Amino acid sequence: MLYWLTELSDGGDLFNLFRYITFRAGAAFFTALIFGFVFGRPLINLLRSKQKHGQPIRLDGPEGHLVTKAGTPTMGGALILGAITVSTLLWARLDNGFVWVVLGVTLSYGLIGFADDYQKITKNNNYSGLSGKTRLALEGLIALAAAYVVMTLHPAELTGQLAFPVFKNLLLNLGWFFLPFAMFVMVGAANAVNLTDGLDGLAIMPVIIAAATLGVIAYAVGRVDVTEYLEVHYVPGTGELLIFAAALIGGGLGFLWYNAPPAAVFMGDTGSLALGGALGSIAVVLKHEIVLGIVGGLFVVEALSVIIQVAYFKRTGKRVFLMAPIHHHFEKRGWAEPQIVIRFWIISLVLALVGLATLKLR
Repeated sequence: MLYWLTELSDGGDLFNLFRYITFRAGAAFFTALIFGFVFGRPLINLLRSKQKHGQPIRLDGPEGHLVTKAGTPTMGGALILGAITVSTLLWARLDNGFVWVVLGVTLSYGLIGFADDYQKITKNNNYSGLSGKTRLALEGLIALAAAYVVMTLHPAELTGQLAFPVFKNLLLNLGWFFLPFAMFVMVGAANAVNLTDGLDGLAIMPVIIAAATLGVIAYAVGRVDVTEYLEVHYVPGTGELLIFAAALIGGGLGFLWYNAPPAAVFMGDTGSLALGGALGSIAVVLKHEIVLGIVGGLFVVEALSVIIQVAYFKRTGKRVFLMAPIHHHFEKRGWAEPQIVIRFWIISLVLALVGLATLKLR
C-alpha cells in the first residue's frame, strides 16, 4: 500500500525509496517483527484466558509431554498471520496478483487450522478436530483455485509447465494436469509442516529458513538481468513475494520469541497449515516446486516417516520407528528436546543452501 507514495516522488527524495523491493522487504521484516513483540504477550494472555486446559496432549505421545507441555495455549499461529497480513498489506504492491494468491492461500489455510484447533480445544481432545477428509477437501479446493489463478498470471510460455533445477532448459508441459500437481504441492507442504510442529521451536525455524530461501529465489526470478545470468526462467512480478517472505520471517521470529523452549504458546494448526500453504504456494508461483522439496526436505522426511509408519503397521502389525513423526522417534531414543530441535535446524539450513546452489548449477 505504501508503494503508492512513490507517486509523490520527484526521483530524488525519501518517497523514491518505496520503489525498491529490497527497501520494502526490510521494512516488512521489521514491521512484522515489531508486531510480534507488541502483540505477542497480550495474545498469549488472551489465549490462556479462553483455553482452560490449553492444547490437548497426545496420550500416546512421549511421556514427558504430559508434564512439560500440558496447559500451554495453542493457536499462537494467529500472531504470525496477523504480522504477515499487516506487513504485506503495508509494504507490498497491492496490484500484484501473486501477492494476493499467496496471502489468500495462507489465510485460508489458517482458517482451516483455526477451525481444527477450536474443535480440539472445546472438546479437550487431540483427535476431535476436523475429520481428515474434510480438512483435505477444503485444502484441495483452495489450492486448486489458487493454482488456476497462478496459471492465468504466468507468462504464456510457462503456463502449465514444470521446470527443473540444474536442467534449466528442460520444461515438462503438464497442461491442465498442472492444476492437480500444484494442488499436491500446496496441500502436501501444509500438512508436512503440520506434522513437523511437535516440539518447541521445531517447525518455525525451518519455515523461516525455507521462506528466506524462497524469498531470495523470488527476487532473482523476478529480475530479467538476474535470470539471464543464472539461466533460470523469468516470471514477471515475483519479486514482490520477497516482501511477503520477509514479513513471514519477521513474524516467525516474533513468534519464536515466545515459542522457544519452554514454549509459552504453540502455533497450532492455525499456524502450521498456513505457513506450509504459504511455502507451497510461493514455490508454485516461482516454478520452483522441485526446489521446495529440497529446501523443505526436513518437512518431507517428517511426512514420509508418518506414511511409512502407518503403511508398514497396517501391513505387518509392526513399527519402523519407535514413534512417528520422526522427531518423536529420537525423543524415544533419549535425545533431549533442544538437541533434536537444534540439529533439525542445522539440517534445514544445509538443505536451504543446497536449494540455493541449484540456481547456478547447470
